[in-house]
Parts: sequence; C-alpha cells; structure tokens
Amino acid sequence: MELKLGVLARLEAKPDKAEELNEFLIGGKALVDLEPGTRTWYAFRLDETHFGIFDTFADEDARQAHLNGAVPAALGQEGPRLLAKDPELSTVDLLAVKHEGD
Repeated sequence: MELKLGVLARLEAKPDKAEELNEFLIGGKALVDLEPGTRTWYAFRLDETHFGIFDTFADEDARQAHLNGAVPAALGQEGPRLLAKDPELSTVDLLAVKHEGD
C-alpha cells in the first residue's frame, strides 16, 4: 500500500511535565495500534521539553480517521495539563518513501 499522506505534530511540554508527556506518548502506541489506516506512527523526543509525532497514511479517509481518533482525543484532554502551548499540527503530502527492501 503506497503511503501518500502524513501528519506532523510538534509538542512542547511544560518543564515539570516532560517525563509525563514522554510516558503519554509511549502509551499512545497502544491506541494507534487499533487504527488500521494508520500505516506508521512515530513518537519522538527532540530535547528536554520538545517532542513530536509523525504518522503516515495511504489516503485522506485514513488520515481523517486518525485525526478524529483516540490519541488526538487523549491529547486534547491531557494537553492543557502537560503542554506549554497548543500542539503545532501540520498535514503533509509525502513526496518519496523508502520501504524496507526497496
């Protein structure tokens, strides 16, 4: 299945909540595992308080299902407690993708 679309979210934790956000993101994988249209999902840490999520999808329906899914809902609930500011969310069109074995 060709990956054509993505979502990039940049997150900044409150300084005293960085480890909680770290654990929240690790736990988010279990929710994303239940989304058949989310083909890849990466949660990452850039530095002490900056984190991100990058996901890929084959079509817009799958991307919208994810954006309306469990992780964004949980982040909406926990965000005010964990985040220094609102997430920076970008939808992206993938230009080239390397799959293992390519």
